[in-house]
Amino acid sequence: MNAREAAYTALLRQENNASYSNIELDATIKKYGLEGVDRAFCTALFYGVIERYVTLDYYICALSARPIEEIDANVRVILRMGLYQLIYMDKVPDSAAVNESVALAKRFWARKNSDGFINAVLRSFIRQKDKISLPDKKKEPIKHISVKYSMPEWLCRLFCEDHGMEQTEFIFEEFNKVPPLTLRVNTLKTTRNTLAKRLAEAGIASRPTKNSPHGLLLAGGTPYSALQPFEGEFFVQNEASQICVEVLGAKPGETILDACACPGGKSFGSAMLMNNEGSIRSCDLHKNKLSLIERGAESLGISIIHISQRDAAKEDESDTLYDRILCDVPCSGLGVISQKPDIKRKKPEDIERLPQIQANILRKSASHLKKGGVLVYSTCTLCRKENYDIVNSFLEENKDFSLVPFEVGTIKSDGMTELFPHIHRTNGFFIAKLRKN
Repeated sequence: MNAREAAYTALLRQENNASYSNIELDATIKKYGLEGVDRAFCTALFYGVIERYVTLDYYICALSARPIEEIDANVRVILRMGLYQLIYMDKVPDSAAVNESVALAKRFWARKNSDGFINAVLRSFIRQKDKISLPDKKKEPIKHISVKYSMPEWLCRLFCEDHGMEQTEFIFEEFNKVPPLTLRVNTLKTTRNTLAKRLAEAGIASRPTKNSPHGLLLAGGTPYSALQPFEGEFFVQNEASQICVEVLGAKPGETILDACACPGGKSFGSAMLMNNEGSIRSCDLHKNKLSLIERGAESLGISIIHISQRDAAKEDESDTLYDRILCDVPCSGLGVISQKPDIKRKKPEDIERLPQIQANILRKSASHLKKGGVLVYSTCTLCRKENYDIVNSFLEENKDFSLVPFEVGTIKSDGMTELFPHIHRTNGFFIAKLRKN
């Protein structure tokens, strides 16, 4: 099976089963033994189609008399693949994009005329591509943004309401870029300068993160496999999450609660700030995920983390009071679309239940904070209902809590802030720092 055929089978399964794209692709690559150029091409085509499906469907509708939902899923996937190669993959000749798409239809979908329909649509695009325009920005601003940046209309509407149209376009532009791999240096074993020097000696270029004092940004295209010789000296963590840990500010000897800890990065970072002295209770709703924290802590040489399975939105049977609590709550993930394009396929109703869960986690966790203790509430979304509204409501109901100003690098806040990909060059993120008076 060649790279296009493998990408097709993975995309079709992902389309029909709504499975996670990374799991689907990994399984496909392993099943068909793709390596080198074939693996890279399959990966680029697979993720490219997922990231740009809104724009691709717009072109399909413009070139076909059939509504997109009436086109069979097999044909729809092949058309998306063909158009993606024609529009976004400059090294693929137009003839190859068309002919290989027709060949896919003949091999996998023998229904009458499907190959002719695919051939006609793709060749029509080649002839008319300069004549097909985006929706008018003045008359249909939401649809214009949706097609231009390949985001579902409900998501465009939500961002425009929360951030305005101009800011939304800046954010979406960054969401369509591949972010650099970011490391958090394990300061229990090495320093940022030392690791950067050793990486350079191995031919891996890096530069310090702008605001986190412990991060390294790797040069674009660095494969994770190249980092194996340095295992235990770092873990992968976006700078936004590193900044969140700095705001929490755990100190040696303290007792910390990480209420929604998996996969464990913020617990690891806190343990490093504590010089592996004190105690961190790392909790998660899903017991099977806790092993990720155990394995990660062992690899990094951390011994103060204690895992615990519990639902943070419900009462905690433990009567322990903590010096600091981190509530990095489950959220819509609308700040990490560049890393998780599957998020685009969510529906508005998928996130409607989240604010209630988030409010419950914050409320239940806060009851276990010592007087004078610090609590950080954070999300990897840029949705106001999950961020400012949650914290403001909590402060209205809990007069013994107040916001605490914080400063990390160039980021200064009176207690609540959002991190934007086009401004801070991080994931979209929200951080609030509270103190129990």
